[in-house]
Amino acid sequence: MLAFHFAGLLVREGLHVPLPANVIGLILFVISLFAGWVKLEWVEESAQFLLRHLMLFFAPFIVGTIVFFPVIGSNALGIGLSLIIGTLLVLLVTAKVTGALSGKGGSEDERKQLVE
Repeated sequence: MLAFHFAGLLVREGLHVPLPANVIGLILFVISLFAGWVKLEWVEESAQFLLRHLMLFFAPFIVGTIVFFPVIGSNALGIGLSLIIGTLLVLLVTAKVTGALSGKGGSEDERKQLVE
């Protein structure tokens, strides 16, 4: 698994791909699993170890949240509203674009503009 992370780093630096090296490595790893180049049995023990200790990866995020808890608490209404409104806007825009591209919503001109 470390080799795939290193391969992702090489791909990112060599091809200037605008993705983090760990994401590129994960994509390469999944492709290798599906292609059969890497057997699940070869990495299962390491994966189980990482899953057992997954909480360690979230510790910095949790500590950061606790440190800024007073700021988050004083702005809870704004944060909550922005999360709800932002989510609804994303859902509405996605529905509109999907409807226009599938031909179930919007005119022919709107579909041509979205595709171009």
